[in-house]
Amino acid sequence: MNALRSALRCGLALVLAVAPGGCAGIQSALDAHGVEAGAIAWLIWIFTAVCAAVWLLVMLALALGLLRRRRIADAPLGAHYGTGRTRVIATFTLLTGVIVIALSVLSYLTDKSLATPGPAPLTVTLIGHQWWWEIRYDDPDPSRSFTTANELHLPAGVQVKLSLQSTDVIHSFWVPSLAGKEDLIPGWKNDISFTPQSPGLYRGQCAEFCGLQHAHMGLLVAVQTRAEFDAWYAAQVAPAAMAAAPDVKRGHDVFMRSGCILCHAIRGTRAGGRVGPDLTHVGSRMALAADALPLSRDTLALWIANPQGVKPGANMPRVKLADADLEAVARYLESLR
Repeated sequence: MNALRSALRCGLALVLAVAPGGCAGIQSALDAHGVEAGAIAWLIWIFTAVCAAVWLLVMLALALGLLRRRRIADAPLGAHYGTGRTRVIATFTLLTGVIVIALSVLSYLTDKSLATPGPAPLTVTLIGHQWWWEIRYDDPDPSRSFTTANELHLPAGVQVKLSLQSTDVIHSFWVPSLAGKEDLIPGWKNDISFTPQSPGLYRGQCAEFCGLQHAHMGLLVAVQTRAEFDAWYAAQVAPAAMAAAPDVKRGHDVFMRSGCILCHAIRGTRAGGRVGPDLTHVGSRMALAADALPLSRDTLALWIANPQGVKPGANMPRVKLADADLEAVARYLESLR
């Protein structure tokens, strides 16, 4: 009976693990909002249903065996087994092999369909860094190309191909509600294609251990209607707005004479660094430091003043500024929308 109780506890744990409350959210493979994610979720549910059915049959057989057990100490070994029981064992052994083969074929066909997509009308380059995401929207017209960071915007219902690269170590792209996983490998270009279906906000995560701040290498994906995406794209193509308010103008001046311009770019200004994220429209983003902080004037100031306190090991150095200058720079960056 102890074996039966242990098996029942394992089954209960499995049911709780896939309970509806844990299947939804902006980062769940079971809450699919993309064509490819839907195929993966369907495969997960098929595997779960088959495994649950097998588990129930095994538990039933175990229960019947425990209820009908009898003393066989004096009986010859194997004497209590009849032809009928031998056939049952043989049948279920064969059935186990059929199930394993069927699930393997199903998994192969699903993987094959995901690996052979058609041509995508939208191609975006995604570059992994320790520990943030560089995102490049390229266009045949150079004036319509731009770079952003940590926040991927996509139109709903349009297939996108991500060209995946890495500048340092192996990273892995994973937005479970929209697609499967694909690695970013130094010196190698991988591609992943998927079609987001439902407008909304989804979260991705680097799924390959890449160093100290691996867990804080998040990626926000905003899926928008076509009109919303086109409006966002047009705003991102434009250079940074000129500072007008006196405190914002002061922040601009402090930023331009500090070491910030050696690492960061702001289009339309003399800041042209390529080491860190492009800040041209940083004020329009939802988060800072690869989703480590929500974006606000206060968190901008916190990140500038003490980045190692937020993400120890990050390449962002501490920028020593007077309090008034720090406040002005934070106001300037917040204004870059």
